[in-house]
Amino acid sequence: MSIDRRGFLMTASAGVVGLGATCSLTGSTASSTATGTPGFQEPIRGKSGANIRLGLAAYSFRRHFEFSKGSPNKPADGKAIDMFGFVDYCAQLHCGAELTSYFFPPNVDREYFLQIKRHAFLNGVPIVGTAIGNNFTIGKGELLDQQVAEAKRWIDWAAMMGAPHIRFFAGTRAQLEAAPDNMSIAIESLQQCVDHAAQSGIFIGVENHGQLTATQVLEIVKGVDSKWFGINLDTGNFISDDPYRDLAMCAPYAVNVQLKIKMKNPAGETSDADFERIGKILAEANYRGYVVLEFEEDRPFDHVPELMSKMQKCFLG
Repeated sequence: MSIDRRGFLMTASAGVVGLGATCSLTGSTASSTATGTPGFQEPIRGKSGANIRLGLAAYSFRRHFEFSKGSPNKPADGKAIDMFGFVDYCAQLHCGAELTSYFFPPNVDREYFLQIKRHAFLNGVPIVGTAIGNNFTIGKGELLDQQVAEAKRWIDWAAMMGAPHIRFFAGTRAQLEAAPDNMSIAIESLQQCVDHAAQSGIFIGVENHGQLTATQVLEIVKGVDSKWFGINLDTGNFISDDPYRDLAMCAPYAVNVQLKIKMKNPAGETSDADFERIGKILAEANYRGYVVLEFEEDRPFDHVPELMSKMQKCFLG
């Protein structure tokens, strides 16, 4: 069964409003004071009071897109979706859309991105960003040069779509531990990309991906000198004994927040994310921006609408 833009909406929920969702009330937030200063020399927001909007990452439906990283993808459960259909889905849920780069058709061009921009605008859907799957801790060489060039190309495409933010990976903790000098190489590569993005007024958010520690993420933020750079704070990516502490350390430098529904400790054990506790951390950091749901579990059609309802209650009050 292939679901077009309108038909796809019928497989979603009957709407977000009215679904009973509760917030976890356990735990207390850690201090949001971070060590070190980024290129702009201070936490991003000085004004008190959070101002949050909700978004949804296309990655949440990764098993249903017709393409994945340039190759045809067999949609799960026979439910196919394209990027236009995903925008329509976000319109139904009254949220912004992160148009994750992996799921665009191959050989996209300027006309395609302009069509996406027009379609989102006419449906009242803010394009809140996109994402690329780069790795800048691989060390100098032709492969790194290719990755930087590809990242700059996606920056240009983001500008065509009107996407204000791109989430980047810096690399992996394992590669940095094996070759510590790769940290400075990754920072240099990010600086090149951020300088390019700044020309179009696009923020780059480096994600705490690849099991990077909070200290490593802050080192990267300190190393890149730009007011168009910050952290894409993924709530499920700190694998530590106290991930909420790590989130609090990094929250003052967040330009975007990626919400996961699970947390993981070093033993590999998972637990439900405490949305309310995360909300308090963001409030203490005076975070103003999008909280984007990235659903990694199965059956997104069944679960995403209810989760968006829960996010409304926990983050919007």
